[in-house]
Amino acid sequence: MPTLEEIRKKKLEELARLQQEKLQQQAQEQSQLQQQIEQIESTVRQFFTKEALARYGNLKAAHQEKALQLLLVLFQAIQKGQVQGKIEDSLLKKILEQLTPKKKEIRIKRV
Repeated sequence: MPTLEEIRKKKLEELARLQQEKLQQQAQEQSQLQQQIEQIESTVRQFFTKEALARYGNLKAAHQEKALQLLLVLFQAIQKGQVQGKIEDSLLKKILEQLTPKKKEIRIKRV
């Protein structure tokens, strides 16, 4: 009959093994997601003009989430055939304005 110490040791080893497997799986999923993002980015970058590419680079450096959101919107448009020719800086600005929620103006009245 196993002792209490042996049971604890086996349980700890099992938990450590499960945790390690979970970490490996998360790392693999993260790697796959990163590869997909890189593929999408390379596809969309082909449609940018120089100015639009510079704006995208600045956006990516400052706001990664917003840059990713922009990439997905443009990639979907490219897949649907809605993008004809190059994506210019002005078009990029318009899309960014649509993605950014309007700020509510707050006025304080003194009585």
